[in-house]
Amino acid sequence: MLKYTEMVLQKVSFNKDLFTRELRKSLKWLKKDEAIILKSWCVLHFGSVYSDVIHDVFS
Repeated sequence: MLKYTEMVLQKVSFNKDLFTRELRKSLKWLKKDEAIILKSWCVLHFGSVYSDVIHDVFS
């Protein structure tokens, strides 16, 4: 499920609202350890663009 979430986030990364919605939705599906990995992945790939969203969703 983690790889699927990463794929979806990459596809919707052009739109902040879609990215936020999909990121929030993904946290409902993922296990705690997968959520930690996803956070690191998001910071690495989208931290320069959506750092505020990533911080809000994961806090």
